[in-house]
Amino acid sequence: MKLQTKYFGEIEYEAGDVVHFPVGPFGFEEEHEFLILPFDGSAGSLLCFQSIHTPALAFVAMDPFSLLPHYEPVLQPQELKALGAADSQELGFYVLCVVKKPVSDSTVNLKCPVAIHPKTRVARQVILETDAYEMRHPLAQFGGEGGAPC
Repeated sequence: MKLQTKYFGEIEYEAGDVVHFPVGPFGFEEEHEFLILPFDGSAGSLLCFQSIHTPALAFVAMDPFSLLPHYEPVLQPQELKALGAADSQELGFYVLCVVKKPVSDSTVNLKCPVAIHPKTRVARQVILETDAYEMRHPLAQFGGEGGAPC
């Protein structure tokens, strides 16, 4: 199948590449199907969640462990059940990035990651019940002078 994307032009994808959100990401609850596309040169740590149905809708996301190796997202039992997982460690996690100019002013939302079950490709954005993470962590706190690569 072909899809016009926000950042990558027209691409081809297979149905098995799609990640399904039974309830769309916060603020976009009507959006249920996305592709996860890596940005060139990011070694898979900087990604794009591209909507299948709305070509102009794409979220920049990051692998939170590339920023914070000791990141420990723990989901509640009802969230694990909705994702078909017994434990948070079975899931992949991504954090959404708000890109600003300069890039060092960009932020990531470590409080509300997207959790994805790698086998079923079912995803859910969750709110972690901890005070350890915030919704607007400045990228500059994770990297050197220029901040992390968002």
